Amino acid sequence: MPQRFGLYEDLTVQENLDLYADLHGVPHSARAARYQELLVMTGMAPFSERLAGKLSGGMKQKLGLACMLVHPPPLLLLDEPTVGVDPVSRRELWQIVDRFVQEEGTTVLVSTGYMDEAERCDQLFLLDEGKILNEGSPHSLSDPLRGMTFRVRGEGINRREIQNRLADCEEVADTVIQGEWVRVVTHDIAPNVCQSLFSAADQVMIEPVTPRIEDAFVTLLGAQRQASPSQSRPATVMENSSSPSPSSQRRDTDSPVIRVQHVKRRFGDFYAVKGISFEVERGEIFGLLGANGAGKTTMFRMLCGLLPASDGELDIVGVDVRRNPAKARERIGYMAQKFSLYGSLSVLENLRFFSSAYRLLGRHQQERIDWALEQFELREVANMNSADLPLGFKQRLSFACALMHKPEILFLDEPTSGVDPLARREFWRRTNALAAEGVTVLVTTHFMEEADNCDRVAIMVQGEILALGTPRSIKQQAETASRPEPTMEDAFIALVSTQQIEAPA
Repeated sequence: MPQRFGLYEDLTVQENLDLYADLHGVPHSARAARYQELLVMTGMAPFSERLAGKLSGGMKQKLGLACMLVHPPPLLLLDEPTVGVDPVSRRELWQIVDRFVQEEGTTVLVSTGYMDEAERCDQLFLLDEGKILNEGSPHSLSDPLRGMTFRVRGEGINRREIQNRLADCEEVADTVIQGEWVRVVTHDIAPNVCQSLFSAADQVMIEPVTPRIEDAFVTLLGAQRQASPSQSRPATVMENSSSPSPSSQRRDTDSPVIRVQHVKRRFGDFYAVKGISFEVERGEIFGLLGANGAGKTTMFRMLCGLLPASDGELDIVGVDVRRNPAKARERIGYMAQKFSLYGSLSVLENLRFFSSAYRLLGRHQQERIDWALEQFELREVANMNSADLPLGFKQRLSFACALMHKPEILFLDEPTSGVDPLARREFWRRTNALAAEGVTVLVTTHFMEEADNCDRVAIMVQGEILALGTPRSIKQQAETASRPEPTMEDAFIALVSTQQIEAPA
């Protein structure tokens, strides 16, 4: 099963199944029962006559898997099967895989950049640049880190400040925000975890935690790459430039930077967005979460002035997006989910083109290009065609292009989809630094652990906002006696699944 579906989008769900059954020589007498089993298992039974191209990303992945399983294979190869798939669909896809492993005896070889999925495997091979860094069972790889993994929080200090201080500590191998805590991996057993970095007023608490595969992988990868300088020097919008930045242009007002009031978007008789409202403050990181097809991308496109709203009010820094989308776009930086730069242009040519599009000229343009090459470590690949770049470099280039004109607002549409854990950490450290400077960030993601980096999140379901609040308040809605500390993914699945059960047929 290839990473990008492997379906024929001009065929219906049923026609795709028929095609794969023909290719695998499945007898007609065995097809009806097999189809029924797979359609029920994947939840696709109501959509058998829908064109594959009209399905959401999660539904496409489940259909792709069903097509591979029309003739139960002894070996199933899954190439990053859940990239761009929401948590509910991801869970359902893994339930299908587990069932075939248990009931059909299928052997599965899966590649993934999501370490929580790696925890499900019996045996792991950790790869980097074509070489095996380590191999073994999940426990055999994570157990050597026992006594070296902690979580830290403080009552008198912001979690991002805690992360920044710990990241600069020589004893620390890795830091990542987890809810109200910062998860820390040290190089050696170090129960004090750089307590000298904090004062008594910070009221810092440190607790040991069980090591996990991601801790082991990031530690190994970090050692292999010898701690990239970009991790200790996150990009800023101001550095190496004499022109004013958004933080110096900020208005002396408490007005929201983004204001959405009763916004709707209709496609024919179908409402993709059904009158939603929310506001985002300056310097806030706001997460827009939802299952595939929930309306997130439609909302994003309306805010960027790329798609007109059918009704309601959209304001970007006081600019009416519906009346003056071009003026609103001048204040926005946008990083698309899929690599959307010009593949036939070099890195340098892309930077020059996008800076020109944002009306940067002469010395100012060259300053920003130099800034991008330096801060995003792109100088060594400056003359390579962007289509030939590794995924991590493509992400850096897209991020740099979005920041060329020093936007006040940054829109990030699933920006870390498919990248490795170290690249995700680098990306979020840069994003947190931008927010600290006053840049407002609106982000969508299907990787729920990333939502912990947000100040607030909104969960969308079927074009409406189901829940809105801090990550902590969202998690509290999913707390149970058996799950006193739910993760963001636990909370998302619980809330969305409840909504789907309660929704009328």
